[in-house]
Amino acid sequence: MKRKRILITGAAGFLGSHLSDRFIKEGFHVIAMDNLITGDLRNIEHLFKLEQFEFYHHDVSKFIHIPGNLDYILHFASPASPIDYLKIPIQTLKVGSLGTHNCLGLAKAKNATILVASTSEVYGDPLVHPQTEEYWGNVNPVGPRGVYDEAKRFQEAITMAYHTFHNVDTRIIRIFNTYGPRMRLNDGRALPAFIGQALRGEDLTVFGDGSQTRSFCYIDDLVEGIYRLLMSDYNFPVNIGNPDEITLLEFAKEILELTDHKVKIAFKELPVDDPKQRQPDITKAKALLDWEPKVKRKEGLKITYDYFRSLPEEDLYKQPKEFVSMK
Repeated sequence: MKRKRILITGAAGFLGSHLSDRFIKEGFHVIAMDNLITGDLRNIEHLFKLEQFEFYHHDVSKFIHIPGNLDYILHFASPASPIDYLKIPIQTLKVGSLGTHNCLGLAKAKNATILVASTSEVYGDPLVHPQTEEYWGNVNPVGPRGVYDEAKRFQEAITMAYHTFHNVDTRIIRIFNTYGPRMRLNDGRALPAFIGQALRGEDLTVFGDGSQTRSFCYIDDLVEGIYRLLMSDYNFPVNIGNPDEITLLEFAKEILELTDHKVKIAFKELPVDDPKQRQPDITKAKALLDWEPKVKRKEGLKITYDYFRSLPEEDLYKQPKEFVSMK
């Protein structure tokens, strides 16, 4: 039987690499694409020996050419951490706009189903809690986070336009905080930041008074949700995340307990437009996809911590990438 062919953009990143693993396991031929600005080939090097896997070093903001037929596209190319998108704001906007446009054009040309990765950041600093897919959000378009938030909001809009006017078979996932092995230690997000600080013997940095909340979903649960959404026939946005909400102060305390390090919590000023609450309403995912997260935070954190501990010591002290020649 001929293998289904799937293009995964951002395939060398945290999410994209786990998706590559899953679709290889499901018997697909995986075409991985990444410009390696934030991705790392180490995440997918174990797949290069497989004949059903191929890799394109390419920026999706430029024209995409894939020879042969294509059944599915997963568009996951984008900086996703504040450290990255604040350093490369133009590139972030381009991958959300031009990159999505190119992927949608490819889906139209190949008659492929496309799933685009949106984010809970489309809700901004929400005035509705928990966040349902019907909530339009509270976003500052000219604030420091606007380059990421608005890139994702535009991405959703152009995806729906291609669905409505070109009849492209589309899916939109709104991803909430996700964690697990292959995260970058120094990408600025709470979980790897806390674990990295603990492993280096540094105090954990909590911004504000730590009362802001997040809801953390383990990577395996997220990948299952993505797979089910892609295989569904639902064209509108769906929240995929874990509704188990926790304050960042309580989360920092959990990390201290997990790592058994004798460090303290240090408080710093809250960044501009930092969301105060983040919790997905997953009613739609339960009803449409029969999906809900299975991995408890304690279990997922242990696996993630063991992964970070296994990294070479130099990774602990590696600084975030410096981006050059970004137009």
